[in-house]
Amino acid sequence: MTDSPTTPLTGKALLQKVKELANLPRRETAKRCGYYTVTKDNQTRVNLTDFYDAVLAAKGIPLDPEGVKDGRGREPTYRVSVHKNGQIVIGSTYTQEMGLQPGDEFEIKLGYKHIHLKQLDDDKENSVEAEEATV
Repeated sequence: MTDSPTTPLTGKALLQKVKELANLPRRETAKRCGYYTVTKDNQTRVNLTDFYDAVLAAKGIPLDPEGVKDGRGREPTYRVSVHKNGQIVIGSTYTQEMGLQPGDEFEIKLGYKHIHLKQLDDDKENSVEAEEATV
């Protein structure tokens, strides 16, 4: 087999080749699927990250799905910090992902080194009827 660079396999062709080469080590499988480069010194470098990304994409598991960025082009990091005023802000990317609406309520439970938010499943119709009954 020659080490000339080829176009890396993708999709069903990649999955089929991975099955065929199941007995080989991961690096050799990635190399035979076209995920490698040859350096100026004629050394072959296997691109395992690109190979794994391609396998996941071929299986329908994209690592960078469209629409995960907030309106300013940043991707959610699932990390927040406490602001100078003591508040912690959860951005709209996360609330949209959960399908939250303005007015949704949560119960806050404090634990040792964690905060647990539990969405309240209050039936709004029942609370309106209760308010009307007390008037």
